[in-house]
Amino acid sequence: MSSFLTIVQVVLSFLLILSIMLQHRASGLSATFGGSGAVVMQRRGAERVLYVLTIWMSIAFFLIPVIQWYL
Repeated sequence: MSSFLTIVQVVLSFLLILSIMLQHRASGLSATFGGSGAVVMQRRGAERVLYVLTIWMSIAFFLIPVIQWYL
């Protein structure tokens, strides 16, 4: 069971890296220093699905070691 969870975590880590790299960042370096203003960006369609999927994968990524610790 522990080796299965380790394999799942490795696969999940690659998918998490890929999903983070696929997300589009519309703001440049000026947003780092507060130059973006009060622009609110809404995610729609595939961008929102990717955003929510990234959140759930990150939660699963951090829960798997906790589950392994209990087993």
